[in-house]
Amino acid sequence: MKPTNETLEELGWKTYFSEQVSEDEARRCHPLRVMAVHRGKIAVAGAGGRGFIAPNIPGAGSADSHPTVGDWLLVDGTLQPVRVLHRMNLFKRRAPGDRRKEQMIAANVDTLFIVASCNQDFSVARLERYLVLAREVGVNPVVVLTKTDLTDTPEVFAAAARGIEPGLLVEAIDGRDLASVACLAGWCAKGETVALLGSSGVGKSTLVNTLRGSNSIATQAIRTGDDTGRHTTTVREMHRLDGGGWLLDTPGMRELQLFDSATGIAEVFDDFALVAQDCRFSDCAHGVEPGCAIRAAIAMGSLTTVRFDRWRKLAAEDGINAAQVRARRPR
Repeated sequence: MKPTNETLEELGWKTYFSEQVSEDEARRCHPLRVMAVHRGKIAVAGAGGRGFIAPNIPGAGSADSHPTVGDWLLVDGTLQPVRVLHRMNLFKRRAPGDRRKEQMIAANVDTLFIVASCNQDFSVARLERYLVLAREVGVNPVVVLTKTDLTDTPEVFAAAARGIEPGLLVEAIDGRDLASVACLAGWCAKGETVALLGSSGVGKSTLVNTLRGSNSIATQAIRTGDDTGRHTTTVREMHRLDGGGWLLDTPGMRELQLFDSATGIAEVFDDFALVAQDCRFSDCAHGVEPGCAIRAAIAMGSLTTVRFDRWRKLAAEDGINAAQVRARRPR
């Protein structure tokens, strides 16, 4: 381990984690935070030191028991991982290319920056997916709209984002401008962990560089024709900010397949969930059934067909993916 002057509190250590460590474990082990996940090894940091260790944990069974970025590990005197401490939260998705597997994204996050760009790649439907993910695990979301320099009407994009749900926090910025990005500083205080989610090319790496005051993360120019930047981040990694917080960058994810997210869907689409309670039949499919309150609200104009279709699509996708992942899990 390379010596540093970092403390556990600076790394995000909280009472939630210390309460999980028994007196015997405190004598034999010490905690390390997972800063990055690489093939065959993980980067870790603890009180006074940083380094790399093997990710193998004795007796680890399910995918959730393996370390992911943001995790806290207990390790023994030889730096052998003993166990992963219970997480405050865990972001995960259906693994790309295999509907039967799940993929962990990040753990122990305080705030989620949902990053989208003010160009033709902007998508309300994609923002809703990320919001469902945040609501499902109970993490405070902030929508960060980047590339305001590419439009004369950033307020149009901001209004579209705020229209997704009441009270949603939305900040429109130029990710290259430190003064513009300063509005995000309150969520990046000492010991706080912020995760960035967004599709490839929305400006996450540029935003991280500005918040860090460096150019250490490679960025690539926008492709001509579709306003979309090329994918640059390849490793989930935590970056130290001048204010003492941590930014957890993730590879761009255009494919975010949800599963086990029924609670998050109900929160993001609570307008439909509330109206559905007034349907005549408890198992109403909101199609041709008599007494459907959803169809009545759409006819009156208080709900929209477009949003209804997105709600139904996410609910159906979540159910199918959850069933496939559960079928693969060991009995």
